[in-house]
Amino acid sequence: MKITKAVIPAAGLGTRVLPASKAVPKEMLNIVDKPAIQYLVEECAAAGITDILIVTNRGKGVIEDHFDYAFELEANLRKDPSKAALLESVRKAADLANIYYVRQKETKGLGHAILAAERFVGNEPFAILYGDDIILTDPGKKPVIGQLMDAYEAYGKCVCGVQECSEAQVMKYCTLDVTPLADRIYDVHRIIEKPAKEQIFSHFSILGRNIVTPDVFDRIRHTPPSEKTGEIYFSEALSGFAEEGRLAAVDFEGKRFDMGSKLGIMQANCEAALRHPEIGADFKAYLKDLVKTLN
Repeated sequence: MKITKAVIPAAGLGTRVLPASKAVPKEMLNIVDKPAIQYLVEECAAAGITDILIVTNRGKGVIEDHFDYAFELEANLRKDPSKAALLESVRKAADLANIYYVRQKETKGLGHAILAAERFVGNEPFAILYGDDIILTDPGKKPVIGQLMDAYEAYGKCVCGVQECSEAQVMKYCTLDVTPLADRIYDVHRIIEKPAKEQIFSHFSILGRNIVTPDVFDRIRHTPPSEKTGEIYFSEALSGFAEEGRLAAVDFEGKRFDMGSKLGIMQANCEAALRHPEIGADFKAYLKDLVKTLN
């Protein structure tokens, strides 16, 4: 079945980037001239996904406003022909896809947030893009969620997007027991969330992208909350697919940034600024001058 739906969990509190996220959701923090969550929606649209559910919570209504028409702003922009490009960029955000919303009334982890999407998904396979993970791809390259969709169609397995990480990152994220299946594609046999050093299978970790089938919801319901955090770890549901031989991993092509961290936000802004057609050259020159000054 062709994948046309995606879920973006965006209900986190953003505690790692306070005080910036006190009044502005971290998903709405800008990367150059667009909020972070728009990059995720654009990635979905570029891959042919038409319907997106964003899982939010209290205080995140501004996300809904961003993906809506802004009549007063647009009316003002229309008065000035020189602002036609700005008007187009504002309208584009509202026209990328059909976007829906549901609130996660309690923050009980990623698995719990995804469970809120069950009615939206119905009986279809769907994509999941973590709200914290922005992935930039080079011009002409397929968006990362599209790379996973290709693997799903080729092998009929659920798919997770992975890259090799440092040992410290693996211990913070998860580790995968894998064997090669094709170029940059692996069979996944086991997953351990936040492993101890001696538990590490490989340095591959899941980084913000998945394709799953709707039976994932029953798996989440039967996943007990962590005794330590009280959260329902989504990786445990994925691990069930792996143990049944139903999970593949794609070592995706793209550069991932953690928008839940201050360093990740700055790295994403620098990278996007260097790629930006309007300011890229000037920003590159500025960085060169800055390095000379600091040295």
